[in-house]
Amino acid sequence: MLKSLSIKNYALIRQLDIEPSGHLNIVTGETGAGKSIMLGAIGLLLGHRADTKVLFDQNEKCIIEGNFNIAEYKLQKLFEEAELDYDESCIIRREISPQNKSRAFVNDTPVNLDLLKKLGSRLMDVHSQHETLLLGDVDFQIGIVDAFAGNEKILNTYRQLYQEHKLQSQKYEEMVAMADEAKKQLDYNTFQLTELSEASLQAGEQEKLEEDLKRLENAEDIKLKLNQALTIFSNSDSAVLPNLQSIQKLMDFLGPFSSDLNSLKERLRTVLIELKDIAAEIENEESKVEAGGENLEKTQGRLSKIYQLQKKHRVNKIEELLAIEEELSTKVSQVLNLDQEIEALGKKVEALKKQMMTEAESLSKTRKAIIEKIASELKGLLKDVGIPDASILVQMEKTEANKTGIDKINILFSANKGIAPQELKNAASGGEFSRLMLCIKYILASKTSLPTIVFDEIDTGISGEVAIKVGKMMKHMSKRHQVVAISHLPQIAAQGDTHYFVYKDNSSTRAISKIKKLSEDERIKEIAQMIGGEKPSDTAIRNAKELLSIR
Repeated sequence: MLKSLSIKNYALIRQLDIEPSGHLNIVTGETGAGKSIMLGAIGLLLGHRADTKVLFDQNEKCIIEGNFNIAEYKLQKLFEEAELDYDESCIIRREISPQNKSRAFVNDTPVNLDLLKKLGSRLMDVHSQHETLLLGDVDFQIGIVDAFAGNEKILNTYRQLYQEHKLQSQKYEEMVAMADEAKKQLDYNTFQLTELSEASLQAGEQEKLEEDLKRLENAEDIKLKLNQALTIFSNSDSAVLPNLQSIQKLMDFLGPFSSDLNSLKERLRTVLIELKDIAAEIENEESKVEAGGENLEKTQGRLSKIYQLQKKHRVNKIEELLAIEEELSTKVSQVLNLDQEIEALGKKVEALKKQMMTEAESLSKTRKAIIEKIASELKGLLKDVGIPDASILVQMEKTEANKTGIDKINILFSANKGIAPQELKNAASGGEFSRLMLCIKYILASKTSLPTIVFDEIDTGISGEVAIKVGKMMKHMSKRHQVVAISHLPQIAAQGDTHYFVYKDNSSTRAISKIKKLSEDERIKEIAQMIGGEKPSDTAIRNAKELLSIR
């Protein structure tokens, strides 16, 4: 519901502010006074394009702002998908700068026009003789049938199944494609995995092998140097260990004579123990050294294999080869398990399809059961609004499953006797189309939450008793929904809960469109003028009062 509308610097409007009633709002005024300008401004809130030609003052910014109560419209998901903060009070603002830059905001967050159109279509329906595309939309037509049949619950269940089936079907197709591609690589990946697995690589192995290779390649020099060291330690006339042992005996004798000498004796004993241990380890190392032979060839072969694998896989470390081996193992396992996963997912898709089609068939039954009643009710209402020879045919045929089910609904209409019903886009004049939409909205008003409905001169081509019936239909609709009707007929104007009068103020050098909310006395005068002209007679005034009394 539109709680307030503010228009600034737009066309002939300097500043306009209204707070429409939540029920039936009537807008009247002289031709050219600015009623269509208001609709143009509302259109900008709904995502229509604009340029600087709309600026009243070319040096100032145009700002149009609508404050909507959206509590009953179930728009949380739309806001979530658009990453907008949801609030039951929604403010839409449109700005057009003198530099021809247009910006749109929802709750002060910038949005693009596509989103504004999507949101705007859920907030307001503007129906005029020139704006009747909605009725020709197939989704709208099937929505009419579902609203009439009370299919909201079953339709929501179907849509959830449809979306889940669509999602799982897409996953299934992706998995099948992935399996096909993976199987093409399976033999190659298996060969590479086998090669790496048979290599039995170990983390840290390469560094140890490279160290062993260096020792084996220099074994003769190493053995020679170790022997030389052992000779110096023990096997020569000037060997280190025998000489140190002689020194040790001397210090054993001298130690008791002073604490300093005793300390030196102990230090020498420690050094001698360490040197004996070193000599023993050198001897052990020397005994282990083998020159060349089988170990050298084995080590060289192992390293050669590692280097070959590293070059093949373009890496420098064994740890990287191990990571590649693990990755290949995963890929091969996935391929081997894919057939089972595909089979399981395929069964899930089929089960979802079966559930979905069960709900779709239920939807079809409810729709089929109601279409004749819809046609009958519409025909009766059309007769009331001045199209007595109207004929309505609601066609229904099967189609591929989609977001609305497995049915295609087509409403055919003829306004004239003897002419077969045709598709809506070919069947009606502007006035007839508008009244048909009024009848449809009248039916829907008691069955679903509708956005604010704006009827622009829907009264074209009617008068008298028909006009009274049209007005009463609008009045009845407005008990549950906000309605704005721009009208030239006093019979319709008299039905309003709130009456706004649009006029031109020519008091300054430039005409300005203004709007005012009429008091009861002002309404009598305005409706009397609609009946009898600028200077209404007493009879016109009495007729105005009578029309207002039968609201």
